[in-house]
Amino acid sequence: MRVQLALNVKDLDEAVEFYSNLFGVKVNKRKPQYANFVVERPPLKLVLFENPDADERLNHLGVEVFDDADVRAATDRLKAADLVDSVEDEQTCCYATQNKVWALDPQGMRWEYYRVIEDAETFGGGGDFEAPAESETGGCCG
Repeated sequence: MRVQLALNVKDLDEAVEFYSNLFGVKVNKRKPQYANFVVERPPLKLVLFENPDADERLNHLGVEVFDDADVRAATDRLKAADLVDSVEDEQTCCYATQNKVWALDPQGMRWEYYRVIEDAETFGGGGDFEAPAESETGGCCG
């Protein structure tokens, strides 16, 4: 399990260079207006959306897990607490097919528990989000 931090950035090339140097890792996945890093220490999935007009730098937060049982357990726990915003099974989002559950914190920040099933060649449109080339970058990722 690792925490995910998804940021809106003004210039993706500049941000990729900065975060590569900051964490000492190469970009894991790079697509138009999208990049992600897998950082082992500290355990972090850093996701960058090129979205120069975004009002906020923080796009959303998440927890990446590596087994569907963990997604189901998070879904059950969140349902019991009446915190589920949405559930997405085998949806393509952020160049990956994923299973996930979304929740909103009391101030409206989106959190996701998710598992990447496999990489995809398209950004996709899981949930309420559209590909970054067409609109502001949404809060899906993986």
